[in-house]
Amino acid sequence: MSLELPPTTGTVLSVDGNFADGVIKVRFAGTADVEAKPDLDASVKKLQEESLRLGATKVVIDFRELEFMNSSCFKVFVSWLATLQEIAPEKQYRIHLLSNPNLHWQRRSLAALSCFAVDLVAIET
Repeated sequence: MSLELPPTTGTVLSVDGNFADGVIKVRFAGTADVEAKPDLDASVKKLQEESLRLGATKVVIDFRELEFMNSSCFKVFVSWLATLQEIAPEKQYRIHLLSNPNLHWQRRSLAALSCFAVDLVAIET
């Protein structure tokens, strides 16, 4: 089975991914701001659906090339984690966030994001 994600329509955000051996890997690059929010909403919603459809045990989100994320886009990920916590434990998957230590916003923001689902989220640099 393959991972299906919607194409991004704007030029500020790029999203691509793949699925292998029970692990979904998705890379976000560019900028997640007001212009990119519709693409981000669609991508994360589809990622939720695909994670369950494919029976993923782990989702790796690579933010290393994401230069900026505003608060409205950040909320998309908070909502995703809230939805994940409502899923039956046997269907839940772990989320690993790959961060860029040179981007200071990621250190603060991703640490805060991990607090929303401590048992499900890990941060890697």
